[in-house]
Amino acid sequence: QAQLVESGGGLVQTGGSLRLSCTASGRTFSGYSMGWFRQAPGKEREFVAAITWSGGITNYADSVKGRFTISRDNAKNTVYLQMNSLKPEDTAVYYCATGPTGRVPTRSFEYKYWGQGTQVTVSS
Repeated sequence: QAQLVESGGGLVQTGGSLRLSCTASGRTFSGYSMGWFRQAPGKEREFVAAITWSGGITNYADSVKGRFTISRDNAKNTVYLQMNSLKPEDTAVYYCATGPTGRVPTRSFEYKYWGQGTQVTVSS
């Protein structure tokens, strides 16, 4: 059992920054990799970034590489997504999810537990 709660979404201007947090409650992340996905209206859910439990392996979508940074603090049971140089096309609901040990896949079906999502809106 894992319960994930995202926070940190909101409205930001083009070029601005936000930091999303995802915190586990009830139990720890317990060796899971963690991923961030996003979904815009009328579009499929897409991979954003993922990180192994140790933080030693990360993976980023090409569309966010160089702008977003994923990190985690296992002592706080929290994973972060630092988003810089935001663009209107980043507007979406962002979800965190638990993934397999030692891997950072891009496909959503490989992730088991999901948070409720947090809205990010980038104004143009």
